[in-house]
Amino acid sequence: MRRAVPVVVALAGLLLLAACGGAPASGPGSGPPAGPSAEKSLILATTTSTQDSGLLDVLLPEFTRASGWQVKTLAVGSGQALELGRRGEADVLLVHSPAAEEKFLAEGTAGDRLLVMHNDFVLVGPEADPAGIRGLGSVEAMRRIAAAQAVFVSRGDDSGTNAREKDLWAKAGVTPGGPWYQSTGQGMGATLRVAGEKQGYTLSDRATYLAQRDTLPSTILSEGDPGLLNVYHVIEMTQRAGDRVQSQGAAAFAEWIVSPPAQELIGRFGKERFGQPLFTPDAGKDEATVGG
Repeated sequence: MRRAVPVVVALAGLLLLAACGGAPASGPGSGPPAGPSAEKSLILATTTSTQDSGLLDVLLPEFTRASGWQVKTLAVGSGQALELGRRGEADVLLVHSPAAEEKFLAEGTAGDRLLVMHNDFVLVGPEADPAGIRGLGSVEAMRRIAAAQAVFVSRGDDSGTNAREKDLWAKAGVTPGGPWYQSTGQGMGATLRVAGEKQGYTLSDRATYLAQRDTLPSTILSEGDPGLLNVYHVIEMTQRAGDRVQSQGAAAFAEWIVSPPAQELIGRFGKERFGQPLFTPDAGKDEATVGG
């Protein structure tokens, strides 16, 4: 059972005291015996992009210093993160699948959903670009890839990236399938590596691609399309999802990640290494203006 109090350890300590002829202090002014204190620990279910880009390595230690809450991270696709929240197996979510998030909120087990940041998706592929998509808009690029039956590697994992990929195929009027369309069922970093090995195309968030660019043969071929905006929200879970949910920890994390210190960290992340930030902080903005 998650976060169980170590009763066996406490009992062993009492037996040791008895064996040594000692006993817990009692009497006026001594106060109650001190018991084991539960660690302030919460579970964050988030997307592989925040993990693979290195952003969490920057944010989480600062959150712990500021709040005292330790964080265990489950880096999965957004769909899986939402499912963990639905089952009460995560306390707070950091995800990027807006349509799925809105359906999830309507179920009534979550608390606040707050805008955190955005970046964008990019279509990457081999420098030789056999489908000829360089410089095209995302929808036309998908049509060209399908027409050429060039290898396309999908995450296929119900992530926010996978959801956006499906949306692009639908807009292109394409039902992908056959030997040229391959699925990894894995996160963004792994999918980028497979696409590179197969000299194929894939859809990636910009942050993960840039973080791994030096190890990949792939290059960005289509970018800047308004349809490729990638928006992240934090969602607090409540005990309506299950009595194990650490709602106080969830609220603390959500409040911190939209605070000025955290937003400043987000805005600086990537500048030194890549010459550009990998995410744009958005807390407090009107959602309709994001990316504008």
